[in-house]
Amino acid sequence: MLNLACFLIQEIIVTVKLFENPFRPGAGHRPPYLAGRAAELGKMKKHLEQRIVSQNIILTGLRGVGKTVLLEAFKPVAIDEGWLWAGSDMSESASVTEETLATRIMTDLAVVTSSFVAVEKRNLPVGFTSSEKTGQIPLSFGILKSLYDATPGLVSDKLKTVVEYAWKSLPDSFSGLVFAYDEAQNMGDHAEKGQYPLSLLLELFQSLQRKEIPVMLVLTGLPTLFPKLVEARTYAERMFHVILLGRLDEEASREAIIRPVEDANCPVKFSGETVSAISRLSAGYPYFIQFFCREVYDVWIAKMRLGENPTVQGQDILFKLDTDFFQGSWAKATNRQRELLHVIAHLENADGEFTVQEIANLAKERLAKPFSTSHINQMMTALSLQGLVFRNRFGKYSFAVPLLSQFIKRQLA
Repeated sequence: MLNLACFLIQEIIVTVKLFENPFRPGAGHRPPYLAGRAAELGKMKKHLEQRIVSQNIILTGLRGVGKTVLLEAFKPVAIDEGWLWAGSDMSESASVTEETLATRIMTDLAVVTSSFVAVEKRNLPVGFTSSEKTGQIPLSFGILKSLYDATPGLVSDKLKTVVEYAWKSLPDSFSGLVFAYDEAQNMGDHAEKGQYPLSLLLELFQSLQRKEIPVMLVLTGLPTLFPKLVEARTYAERMFHVILLGRLDEEASREAIIRPVEDANCPVKFSGETVSAISRLSAGYPYFIQFFCREVYDVWIAKMRLGENPTVQGQDILFKLDTDFFQGSWAKATNRQRELLHVIAHLENADGEFTVQEIANLAKERLAKPFSTSHINQMMTALSLQGLVFRNRFGKYSFAVPLLSQFIKRQLA
């Protein structure tokens, strides 16, 4: 059984008591050291150099690869380059209707413009007024909403007018406006309700960029995001540069493990064997690196305070990972679906892309009661809705959760 040991720098229990664990696994929590993403940040920074914006950015990848973290790391880069930054999480409620999306965009825009932009009352657009008594008024949400309501036409016409007016009201010293939205795979059109918020978002930015207004859209989301955009508007394929975030390589994984310990002047360090073990167990996924490192340090600290040998069994941490991270997704599956997932987990390409036919072929070998291809197609659709798998635009499937195949094998071993 894997034994994760530490190298003692100072065997002083008082020091350990005052020590704070530097590792912070969580949804979107910035790690203490951002390893292995310099190339991706460089690509994003390159897009800020566009004189006329024609390419927007999509950050995509499985859960746990650090999409939200990289988006937050991009924000100060954009600001340093003279761009203003607006945006937030794209919750499902924000894209229920075109009106709710418009409210979301104007709210985010107002956070930027109302901070320092002032508008002369005499220069307010025709059709609305302000209750402000001073000569200058902030370009607040109220002003933006008044302009929106006073503009004739569809929601898209109103929103284009608002964003264009806001940009022209900003000082000339700014390079442009970035609208950044996390979890954008939550968006979608609702044809049955006559609501097309996703199409509206794409139309808005394409129209503004054609008028050479420097606005850029940055979206993060699961790999289902880009196909969904292209399905909504075929020209979306030409609007975006897709940055696919994968696992860290071995060198970057080791940096993500070692650097936080060094930077925090930790009283204990990982042994070389432990660094290699965590790198292997995490498979280079940033979230899992943070998870394993935090758990190891928590156990070490607890044991050292009790005067015990600071070691921890790797199997214990795997069990906690299964409970904390995987079990929620696994609980959604029926027994028959779990049988199918067990077959998929034993495919040679289980951690990559696989087809329905590959699943069917292996099911014939492993199961007394195999699945037909039509049954697999139905079940894969259900598993997609449950967030366990996803289908790309080429008709192939992948697990939506990293290292899920290993978890499945542990459950049904």
